[in-house]
Amino acid sequence: MKSPICELLNIEFPLVAFTHCRDVVVEVSKAGGIGVLGAAAMKPEQLEVELAWIDAHIDGKPYGVDLIVPASFESKGQDVDRSAMVAKVPDEHFKFVKDILAQHDIDPSIIDANKSRGGTLLGDNMKDSGAKALLDVAFAHPISLIANALGTPPAYMLERGKAAGVKVAALVGAKEHAIKQVEAGVDILVVAGGEAGGHCGEVSTLVLVPEVADAIKPYGDTPILAAGGIVTGRQMAACMAMGASGVWTGSVWLTTVEAETSPVVKTKMLAASSKDTVRSKARTGKSARQLRTAWTDAWESDDAPEPLPMPLQSIVSEPAMARITKLAEGGHEGATKLASYFVGQGVGLMNESLSTKAVVYEFMEDYLNATERLNDFSAD
Repeated sequence: MKSPICELLNIEFPLVAFTHCRDVVVEVSKAGGIGVLGAAAMKPEQLEVELAWIDAHIDGKPYGVDLIVPASFESKGQDVDRSAMVAKVPDEHFKFVKDILAQHDIDPSIIDANKSRGGTLLGDNMKDSGAKALLDVAFAHPISLIANALGTPPAYMLERGKAAGVKVAALVGAKEHAIKQVEAGVDILVVAGGEAGGHCGEVSTLVLVPEVADAIKPYGDTPILAAGGIVTGRQMAACMAMGASGVWTGSVWLTTVEAETSPVVKTKMLAASSKDTVRSKARTGKSARQLRTAWTDAWESDDAPEPLPMPLQSIVSEPAMARITKLAEGGHEGATKLASYFVGQGVGLMNESLSTKAVVYEFMEDYLNATERLNDFSAD
């Protein structure tokens, strides 16, 4: 396809797939798009293993890596170790989680403030030292793209990308943030509407994409990847008609055959409608769209404490959610009601578990059919 994204990333079809599954990365890239591995919660050693595996299986096709280095978070710029971060969590938050578990017949003793470490690795990687360690691993491999999921990429990420010929992308959820990203020198803007899974803003994709496209015109020709609820080729065509050069997708890969998604959660997603998601701070401390379950409902109740800032809320939520998922996979009824994961409103269109390659090909076919329909409207 003739698209700035295809030219920048040396791909055939401007479909970018964000995923935590290396198999999905490989299959999307081999099918003509580009897979991007989410590495924000990985140790450098784990990222090395994942990227080495990708290199061995991707047949030289382009791929990327995604990190989370937000412009602001709790203890930003401070050398605070994990135990000190755990100490910042009020007892009432641990107690609230224990109460949720007990109400669903789960032993609350699994939550121990002195052992809560599951959510703190993400905090480590948000620090410059952690992010740089992951970048060292990523840039030792033949990546084509490095992306920052929250805020303007730090100068060292931009500098390393330009020095290595690796394109730097950044996610934005507001027009004013997009202008800052372009001024900082990002190569690609990922414009994510409120329909998106995970961290997202409030403005819908339908409004945000043309709004950003107009706002950045005075700053040059930075290409846009539209994101937020996009799970079909016809949605892709609509976004490109509004000024995008391609799309960034995440949720649609969660129900693929290869996806690492828990079978229990995958079943929930396949049965969910677009109304079965909610934007909540209960998981990470920043607004993130996820499946609505008994877990999210509890945090929206009047007696719930205010979610803590990132990354403290993860210290509260992630150990519990990891245990909940394991119990749900074993058939525990209460855990099944609580089990959740990040997913966008496009989940209502995700009704069948297909192979990753099949999803890519469906995107291509649906896109072509949509463009033909548009052309028919203007035909003589």
